[in-house]
Amino acid sequence: MPEKTIRSEIEVKKTTSEITFKNKLDHFLARWGWRRSSHLVEPGIYAVGDPGADSPVLVTANYTLSFDALRSALAGTDAYILVLDTKGINVWCAAGKGTFGTDELVSRIEQTGLADVVETRKLTLPQLGASGVSGYKVKERSGFKVEFGPIRAEDVPEYLRLGKATDEMRRMRFPLKDRVVLIPVELVNATIPVAAGTLAMMLLDGTTGGIGMAASSIAGLVLFPIKLPYLPGREFSLKGFVLGGLTALPFAVFAFLKGNGGPGRRALHALSYMLIFPSTTSFLALNFTGSTPIASKSGVEDEIYKWIPVMAWTAGAGATIAIGLGIDRLRRSEKTWRR
Repeated sequence: MPEKTIRSEIEVKKTTSEITFKNKLDHFLARWGWRRSSHLVEPGIYAVGDPGADSPVLVTANYTLSFDALRSALAGTDAYILVLDTKGINVWCAAGKGTFGTDELVSRIEQTGLADVVETRKLTLPQLGASGVSGYKVKERSGFKVEFGPIRAEDVPEYLRLGKATDEMRRMRFPLKDRVVLIPVELVNATIPVAAGTLAMMLLDGTTGGIGMAASSIAGLVLFPIKLPYLPGREFSLKGFVLGGLTALPFAVFAFLKGNGGPGRRALHALSYMLIFPSTTSFLALNFTGSTPIASKSGVEDEIYKWIPVMAWTAGAGATIAIGLGIDRLRRSEKTWRR
């Protein structure tokens, strides 16, 4: 826990730039979705190094990964960190939800007595928080000017040295390592639904159907973030349908060539796969819009309204075909048994 100190009868918590084993363990558990609401720090003012009245004030969320990323980047820098109460949600997602927002920022300035701690009247916020904060309203209500700094915490020291954010600092980068770390929490969140869907498909369609459902789920949860930049289209749902279609194709071909019954029955069997599996992959891919910094709030809302009905109708049609084939298979088995 950070050491607490008192400045001018106002609580300023003392922290460091060191990331301990306990911090790393917390990060690991957060990435795996363990006790999701527990990975947070207390809102308030934190001092890094030995800041004074003219030291910069940087604003962040009270999600441990956000807070730790910022403080670790400030090694050798004297600064204050103003932590907002975002309910343990990262800056970008909290800005979309409104918890990293104008009201919370103004309220936190007042509650902490920040104006009595620093003489400077400038706050540096992460660029990804811009969608939730109105700078001119903050200025009107608190007297503090808002500036949006770099996207990444690692660029903050250079930003402070230059006094501005360069074009490179404002360029959104989403490399493979940043995409891969999103996989564990999505796997954990989807475990029960995926297991239930796989079991249902296996009971309805047999081993091939169960394996196909598992494969389409893995495609949406694991392959999608890895292949995200290389899949065609801009919308996550469309990208998911493309990946899901590629994943379903071998199962559909197998059902058509090796399945039971005549060509018509085998064609329907293959069609059910091509309807159910891509919809599954696409739905799981859509979930990543809430974890990535490259999707806008309005864009995500539009995508949900546009694609969720498509997924529902497509999966529903495929399930209807699969159920019909399953009932027909049972009837055939019953006739054979009676003979």
